[in-house]
Amino acid sequence: MNAIPLVVIGAGGFGRETLDVVGANNADPSSPTFKIIGVLDSNPSERNLARLSKRDVLYLGSELSWLETSEPMNYVIGIGSPRTRELVDQRFRAAGWSAATLVHPTAVIGTDCEIGEGSVICGGVHVSTNVTIGRQAHLNPNSTIGHDSFIGHYVSVNPGAVVSGDVRVEDRTLIGASATILQGLRVGAGAVVAAAACVTRDVQSGTVVRGVPAK
Repeated sequence: MNAIPLVVIGAGGFGRETLDVVGANNADPSSPTFKIIGVLDSNPSERNLARLSKRDVLYLGSELSWLETSEPMNYVIGIGSPRTRELVDQRFRAAGWSAATLVHPTAVIGTDCEIGEGSVICGGVHVSTNVTIGRQAHLNPNSTIGHDSFIGHYVSVNPGAVVSGDVRVEDRTLIGASATILQGLRVGAGAVVAAAACVTRDVQSGTVVRGVPAK
């Protein structure tokens, strides 16, 4: 089977972590799953460009220039900000591009789970049974999603965070590193749960909560 041509959008930290997920899927050099064309970024730092060069990944230029001059292909968005990721996704979908879904081989995915297009699931992630994950969600390394939970579109679950069972996380929410959301709760759209917070009651849309218990 021929490798799938793939463009990664975002040269920052999560963009390069996404490259690692691709690399893990290409572990067998005789039959790689993806062929990395390069990385798009509208405003990359010199440091991140150097990091791409160090790993022999081509910087392709800005997103808009490629949309104007290239034929549609497969893309994955390695941008941590949920709202920015949504805007970029809308732009590329409108241009006829196809979002690739990436799951690291070391991630554990339970039974009866649905993973939305364009989502990136990193190494060490554990997704329990009967979980729905929306479009373009990011599950960072070693995060956990409990049974019967719902993760909306463009959600970011940062490293080591724990979403307990039967939790509903609405669109564009960011859950910080090592945060915990207790069972049966709802986190509203666009909310931010700060790193290491412990959420013990529902979080309203558009709010920021932090601390133990989170307020």
